[in-house]
Amino acid sequence: MLSTSEHAHVTVGDLTFDVTISGPADGVPVVLLHGFPESAASWAPVSALLNESGLRTYAPNQRGYSPGARPDGVDAYGIDHLVADVVGLLDELGLERAHLVGHDWGAAVAWVVAARHPDRITSLTAVSVPHPAAFGWALREDADQKERSSYIRLLRTEGKAERVLLRDDAQALRAMFGDVVPPALVDEHVALLGEPGALTAALNWYRSMTSDFAETPAVTVPTTYVWSTGDTALGRAGAERCGEFVDAPYEFVVLDGATHWIPEQRPDALADAIRTRTGTTPN
Repeated sequence: MLSTSEHAHVTVGDLTFDVTISGPADGVPVVLLHGFPESAASWAPVSALLNESGLRTYAPNQRGYSPGARPDGVDAYGIDHLVADVVGLLDELGLERAHLVGHDWGAAVAWVVAARHPDRITSLTAVSVPHPAAFGWALREDADQKERSSYIRLLRTEGKAERVLLRDDAQALRAMFGDVVPPALVDEHVALLGEPGALTAALNWYRSMTSDFAETPAVTVPTTYVWSTGDTALGRAGAERCGEFVDAPYEFVVLDGATHWIPEQRPDALADAIRTRTGTTPN
């Protein structure tokens, strides 16, 4: 199987998304959704491993992150739009069905896509963020999760968040990655979010978030949830309840000692989890 790699521009309605496509042309499709404050580049280490196993990966820079998909206004970044983007990308890429993988905010979107459009999703691998109902419960009932999520108040504050995160060569933004993400990847993420309007667009994902998000129905496609014990943003309470909201074969994978940045820090372990869920044998 000949493996290829390309950077495509895919138009969905009025928006154009930058999508990194790699792997054998006839490979089983896997769509990879990144989180905040990352970009599609966060998937490069995982994609390489999946491609070696014969899977074809599609990693878009999502709404707000692609220059051609950066509309104005908080309302343009609600969950309905984010979900429609993924379905639209499947349509435009000619993918009737695909395995779906998401990390951080990408996982949150992936849960809702899988819940609402099970006919388009072969399997789901969610990384770090549990099912929205499990997370919503933890945010209401678990003191530990409330403390872990306290940073969100800053991110939802228009103007102040941008100033804090971008000042001094984006020192605060860079600090979010700790010392576990390769500096070159951090530079790539920060460069993208330093583009005009990009950080505000990315933060609008948080600013458009409502309590309705927690009412996402159970997922009915085979699902793997990957969580790490060193994640400072997502605690154990919501992680352990996640399986209650999957009405299908389910696996809970715990990565001891890994931080929140699983795709960049533990690509081997994450690729293994994805291959297991997709029924793919590593080469």
